[in-house]
Amino acid sequence: MPLPDLIEIVPLAKPVRAEITVPGSKSITNRALILAALAEGDVTLTGALWSEDTQVMVEALKVLGFEVKVELDAAEFCNRTISVGGRGGRIPNAGTPAKPLELFVGNAGTAARFLAALVCLGSGTYRLSGVPRMHERPQAALFQALRELGYRVDSASDKLPATFFGSSRGDEAHSEKEKRSLLTSAATSEGLRSCTVSIEESSQFASALLLSAKHGGWNVKVAGDDAEEAPYVAMTERLLEAFPWSGGRFQIEPDASSGSYFWAADCLAPHGSFDNPILPAPTLRERFSLERIAASYSEKLEHHAINISEISVADWPKSRWQIDSQFFPLFLYVWKSSTVSRRSDLGDSIMTAVIIAPFYEGAMKFTDLGRLRLQECERVVALRSELTKCGAKVVEEGDTLTVYPSQLHGAEIETYNDHRMAMCFAILGLKVPGIKLKNPACVKKTFPNFFQKLATPPPNGLGAEIRDGHTGRKLEMEELFAD
Repeated sequence: MPLPDLIEIVPLAKPVRAEITVPGSKSITNRALILAALAEGDVTLTGALWSEDTQVMVEALKVLGFEVKVELDAAEFCNRTISVGGRGGRIPNAGTPAKPLELFVGNAGTAARFLAALVCLGSGTYRLSGVPRMHERPQAALFQALRELGYRVDSASDKLPATFFGSSRGDEAHSEKEKRSLLTSAATSEGLRSCTVSIEESSQFASALLLSAKHGGWNVKVAGDDAEEAPYVAMTERLLEAFPWSGGRFQIEPDASSGSYFWAADCLAPHGSFDNPILPAPTLRERFSLERIAASYSEKLEHHAINISEISVADWPKSRWQIDSQFFPLFLYVWKSSTVSRRSDLGDSIMTAVIIAPFYEGAMKFTDLGRLRLQECERVVALRSELTKCGAKVVEEGDTLTVYPSQLHGAEIETYNDHRMAMCFAILGLKVPGIKLKNPACVKKTFPNFFQKLATPPPNGLGAEIRDGHTGRKLEMEELFAD
């Protein structure tokens, strides 16, 4: 049976001791799928996320003619072992200008951007399209960079749907003079074609170009605030260095953004003695006491990633590739400064931090949130609106949200078809009675078994009760999978 269109999360009544396994990183999985297709030989990805966004990417690679084999993962139901037959930069299938090869990307920003650059290595014509929200999301900086490289990109509004002309660069549409101009303007002294891409709206633009740059012969310059330190661009560069280009195996680490929900659950769950659970729960400041952690980041990771909490996340990433791996334990320091930046402190997990901020003893300020407005929904407005609906005092000024200590109450939450909105407010429901979520199945985008993790008894889950929001009936485990 499918998830009901409205569910209610029942608060946890007693302490929980659990270690949660979360699926693989979406960001790393979709990058690795592109690189596997570009490798010279077969690449096997282990621990790869299997969700709507990664399934879209796998299906697109199959349409492009790549051999892809998908096998179950015994350790995590929403992971897969994925084997890709790399073609060394060659794209097997292509369409024609009259009949482009159609690729559907859903609402997956990584798939949309990464495939746009990849198909330019092909020898034909390709058309990318998605759901209506994907057609609203920005693409102009990427399209402009591809045009600088000499490729033809046709789009009515510099958004999807768009048509891409492969390595021919759409030459049939240009005069001989125009062709020479394109090639001259794109060439560098080293023989590489060069472009500059802005990451003001999305760092995925730069990552898309960098992933295919080696095989395209592209020199990519990244522009924008803190371009050299942009965490998702840095992830791409490290992945390029570590990837088995001649074939082999590559392990995908767990998704830190998905793990943040369970660290947040640990903050909000009852924390009395297991022998005497009615002891007063510590405040968030006490919970995040700096005296409880070691002085250095490496020591914290090595000695405290499991033992500091009753609820923890298994195999917490140690590579530092994912900025959201800082949610724990480096996020502990945030509670001292009371300011968190989307640019330098956290990625998508900043939404998780916003949700638990009303329980802090002072105002919490979340800055540099502009990119959240351009993602699955207008997340800044969505967070402010839905938290306010629950009784929180939230002030929006520019791209900053300030969240004040508040007494919260239940509400019916609009999730805006945004997986992270649904998961954030589900965690709030573990603390606040009466939280109901509309369209909870939207979590299928990155974490289809999320609600099963909440409901599974400890130590593998939190043991939470989840009800049908209309009837109040307790939902069975098989009803909690989002598909």
